[in-house]
Amino acid sequence: MTPINPFRKLPIGIQEFEKLRTEGYLYVDKTAFVYELVSTGAAYFLSRPRRFGKSLLLSTFKAYFEGKKELFKGLAIDSLETEWNVHPVLQLSLNAEKYESAEHLEGILEAHLQKWEEMYGTNPGTSTFATRFMAVLENARKKTGHGAVVLIDEYDKPLLQTYHDEALQNSFRSTLTAFYTVLKDADPYLKFVFITGVTKFAQVGVFSTLNHLDDISISWRSTYLCGLTREE
Repeated sequence: MTPINPFRKLPIGIQEFEKLRTEGYLYVDKTAFVYELVSTGAAYFLSRPRRFGKSLLLSTFKAYFEGKKELFKGLAIDSLETEWNVHPVLQLSLNAEKYESAEHLEGILEAHLQKWEEMYGTNPGTSTFATRFMAVLENARKKTGHGAVVLIDEYDKPLLQTYHDEALQNSFRSTLTAFYTVLKDADPYLKFVFITGVTKFAQVGVFSTLNHLDDISISWRSTYLCGLTREE
């Protein structure tokens, strides 16, 4: 095992795995747990407070599913993974925006859908966010020959920011429920799904139909996945 250089940069505020690995930041190896999750399941949900490493975790999944083997050299997963297949990765973060009107959420979804449609194409007759999302997943699977990977960060931020405005919150809930429900119907086109948030999905009524998600929020695995042990 290579000794840790005490003068390596600490990754304070770094949420991109690729930047962390290419610019010499200190990284506590969590990739054995990443490999275990990918190898033993297909759809997960993780609830954690903000600034608890969720975004970095999703960035790690992204690099892994994009087949960027060079970023994982010397880490645990380097000796575990043998195939390094490249999958289409669709990442959606709802963390950056302030949700003061329905247009704010719609704008984010529209921007992401347009980007994905430019990459994988559109289907005739798709007009809603949900039908367009389904078409993107189907087309990504057909175009690449590999199941799509969907990574969603802070899925619940629009709802948490509008707790004081019931009408707007209900509007967001309706939009997000329709959008997220696609992930169950699109199972034939998917390889892996990982969703993070601050609240558990049962508490906000968005994922009532997504009963296939494995909630690992209180699992022993997530304790190690997004935190540091005394030994580490």
